[in-house]
Amino acid sequence: MVKNWDKVKMYDLTQKLSHLTPPWPTYEPLQIKFFKRLTSNGANGQVITTSNHVGTHLDGSLHFCTHGRDIAAIPLTDLIGPGVVVDVSDIAEDYGIYTSKDIMERADVREGDILLIYTGYHKYSWDQPAADEVRYMVKHPGPTREFAEWCLKMKFKWLGVDAGSADHPINTKIREWCPRQAAECEQYFRAKYGKGIDDIFPPDHYQLMHIDLFPHDIIHVENVGGEIEKVLGKRLIIGCYPWRFEGGESSICRIVAYDEE
Repeated sequence: MVKNWDKVKMYDLTQKLSHLTPPWPTYEPLQIKFFKRLTSNGANGQVITTSNHVGTHLDGSLHFCTHGRDIAAIPLTDLIGPGVVVDVSDIAEDYGIYTSKDIMERADVREGDILLIYTGYHKYSWDQPAADEVRYMVKHPGPTREFAEWCLKMKFKWLGVDAGSADHPINTKIREWCPRQAAECEQYFRAKYGKGIDDIFPPDHYQLMHIDLFPHDIIHVENVGGEIEKVLGKRLIIGCYPWRFEGGESSICRIVAYDEE
């Protein structure tokens, strides 16, 4: 329980959002227009059209699970709680793989936590000086089934990652949409692991961070960013604030970390 809010430091771990924010590949970007202006209508008013997968957003279980909860059905107790921000940027590289061992070696991770993973690919986000949309969305590191099975055992409230997807990008439709990058990944896997894409990510492992975990309501936030580099390695109270969205499969959201100094 927080006894003195004057000693609580808040960190905004949310990526900036505008019509410039890239959506996940092939999804609708955010589009915005004024339908009223102060000078002619007495007030400013805007209309927004967007998919739910733009900028920092919470993937709800309904996104990949027909009987899953919509966003409005997620209890607040599942959205807010103790957690940790784990820095794996020292081993992160294009198309790399991180494991549960990599996480546990670097931070105090506990059952039932909120787990945020910092790969360092935040620096390639569209709102950063070194922005690289292809690298951020298509080449970031990700996990295998070993990691998903560990998440089930740990019963995490939710996960977050500072990249385009909680899944390895080449274990998504990106493998088909980006054959050039898929070929690069094939070479990387062969050189590092002695195996190809189809060996490491066979068909029944497809988008496992979504398909394997969402039926158990272990969901995740993608495109975490903002001030995340200020809280690396810390245990904090972490909150996810999506819309109270009836029927929503996912939702644009805001992520805040609370540090009682």
